Amino acid sequence: MTLQEKDCQYLWHPYTQHKTSQTPIAISRGEGALLWDENNKEYIDAIASWWVNPFGHSNKFIADAIYKQLTTLEHVLFGGFTHEPAIKVAEKLMEILPKNQQKIFFSDNGSTAVEVAIKVALQYFFNKNEKRTTIIAFENAFHGDTFAAMAASGISFYTQAFQGMFIDVVRIPVPVKGQEDASFEALKKAIENNNCAGFIFEPLVQGATGMVMYEPEALAKLIEICKENNVLTIADEVMTGFGKTGKTFAMDYVDADPDMICLSKALTGGTIPMAITTFTQEVFDAFYDDDINKALFHGHTFTANPTGCLATLASIELLQTDEMQNNIQRINKRHLEFQKKIQNHPKVTTARTLGVIFAVEIKSDSEESYYGSMRTKLYNFFIENGVVLRPVGNIVYILPPYIMTDEQLQKVYKTIEEAIEMV
Repeated sequence: MTLQEKDCQYLWHPYTQHKTSQTPIAISRGEGALLWDENNKEYIDAIASWWVNPFGHSNKFIADAIYKQLTTLEHVLFGGFTHEPAIKVAEKLMEILPKNQQKIFFSDNGSTAVEVAIKVALQYFFNKNEKRTTIIAFENAFHGDTFAAMAASGISFYTQAFQGMFIDVVRIPVPVKGQEDASFEALKKAIENNNCAGFIFEPLVQGATGMVMYEPEALAKLIEICKENNVLTIADEVMTGFGKTGKTFAMDYVDADPDMICLSKALTGGTIPMAITTFTQEVFDAFYDDDINKALFHGHTFTANPTGCLATLASIELLQTDEMQNNIQRINKRHLEFQKKIQNHPKVTTARTLGVIFAVEIKSDSEESYYGSMRTKLYNFFIENGVVLRPVGNIVYILPPYIMTDEQLQKVYKTIEEAIEMV
């Protein structure tokens, strides 16, 4: 039996209707920006395998760090124990995060990083004997698939089976160009009319919505409104963190600091599942008490896994090299050149770029659903041509590994141009 045949016999894939979807492609190896399937067909991984792999597949520098740690201490429980790798990760993050961040909490993926932040926001006020039970989020947000993260997400087909089971969430418009004032007023109204504990947002780029982008000044104003009303702010940097937007964090563009930050995906360079939620000292202090019931009773079996910590340290070290920083700028330059070329195409509605993120919206005669016919046609075309891209409806985006060559980028651009003509 082939790997594909065995897969069909045993496995259940994410975001997949198995009755109608095509058989998953069996990948046998990867190197740099390339993947090869079991038949040795080559693919360019133009989305860094769901945004996690900025330094390329089978990165030897990270692999060596992981191997060395595995032969020293592969794991130890983090309840009542600690270890040097976790402390080194904390020290390194304190160097690069916004200066108001003082405490870090480990978990194991982006959704759980968000889950921790939302639970902390709600319990923060509970510990202070204040009744605040509502979270504010953007329309069409995506923050993950665990329950609080799902509740904060606004893509309905992901969550419609669970309506009526969620925490209270009120949504406000994303402050895209021309909608800033409406977003500000909606936030003020939400705070006025609800017992709001926190405001969670994807800073500057909404990933799963199709790389919708908005300006740092608008986000700074929203954070200012929250601070004026003692509403905690949560920056979900799971996608945007570690260089994607051109800076280490998207919040580095913003003249305001959040109370919490959620990190995952590129945190370990796509090697080991790990996530981190960071907090201000003020947030931590609301849980620091003689009353044990005010503690944060949340944990994960693999919290602060030492091997994942070494992958994190190696990934941050790679990110900070001149080579990677130059690569990020090089890819941004190529994206801007492609944007200029494609944005006036008669079949294109808009094109946009930030850092290594590029998105193009293709014109459609009807409203395209997330997994609609255009998306399926585009996805299949890309796969047939050896390029891994996952369109969001009629929006095609690129979020490549930083080590992708100009030649590989040009093939991705050319394939997108051909796809636009094809549809």
